Amino acid sequence: MDPDVDIRLIQNSEIFSIIPLLLQLNPALESTVLSQRLREMVEQGYCCAGVFDADVLVGICGFRIITKYYVGKHIEPDNMVIHPAHRGKGLGKHLLAWVSAYGKTQGCVASELNCYVTNTQGQAFWVTQGYRPIALHYQQLWGDECAQQQG
Repeated sequence: MDPDVDIRLIQNSEIFSIIPLLLQLNPALESTVLSQRLREMVEQGYCCAGVFDADVLVGICGFRIITKYYVGKHIEPDNMVIHPAHRGKGLGKHLLAWVSAYGKTQGCVASELNCYVTNTQGQAFWVTQGYRPIALHYQQLWGDECAQQQG
């Protein structure tokens, strides 16, 4: 990895800097909607690690630490994206390793995540990182606002 690249926790005071990268994953969502949801997510324990290249944010991986009865305390990475101009350099692999190491320092025994069924590139990435599919994630939307924002 390039010595100018740094991976670190994004402080809550800087959390809204991730919105441009989030928009790459969810272009149908408005930035104002993302800002409101992100504010609520942070209040619920959401954290985000960032990849910085010479202090420019080029990648993110959000996460939560939660406990489920069938696996115990674990870290749940989500919304991982590397800016297209910085892909193919191994940054995603290094970012995920950072998130996993962070989870272990917090007493996590596993990592679980969701990946959109349409994101075949993401699915391939997760498999190469040692993840295996164990379930399907189902959703039921309530209200027109939710349906319109799903794209």
